[in-house]
Amino acid sequence: MRKFRPSSLSAAAGLAAALLCTAPGVSAGASASDTGPRIRQHTEIIQLVAKQTRSENVDVGKKGLSPGDGIVIAEDLYRDGKKIGDHSVVCTYILTEPGELQCLGTFALPQGQITSQALLHLPAAASVDIAVTGGTGDYRSARGFVHTVPAGTHTVPAAVTERRLTFHIIVDDQQEG
Repeated sequence: MRKFRPSSLSAAAGLAAALLCTAPGVSAGASASDTGPRIRQHTEIIQLVAKQTRSENVDVGKKGLSPGDGIVIAEDLYRDGKKIGDHSVVCTYILTEPGELQCLGTFALPQGQITSQALLHLPAAASVDIAVTGGTGDYRSARGFVHTVPAGTHTVPAAVTERRLTFHIIVDDQQEG
């Protein structure tokens, strides 16, 4: 595998890093079906800051950017200034002109992991909603989305290595018979 570092990928790396965190926040709710079992649920709103610690571009085919090439990103996750977890994301180029990346990520938190997925079109928007696809531990039934925006004020998109994440997650608590 050859590594490449085209400057046009920097903004995508920052946004892709945001993909794809949590700590309990909470408002409770319930959902029921008239014909099926009642499932108790609660909603969590989790706010974190993601700080990129590493980003690598990977060239797997022809030299230079081509479909199948990717970006691998690692981030630390913070809540109230304290590190509480980490986040990893892998994005693969589906198209290069216009740019289109398929990204998969995992947020590792004290209560479990949250998985996420997104299709990014380049140039990427400053804020993005990313699908929550599941999880483990307390988040084994997680679904919803994470809204991501740059933290602070950055005049150069490529300089964005810190993002604010707001998780909007629904989790099943238990099943009642």
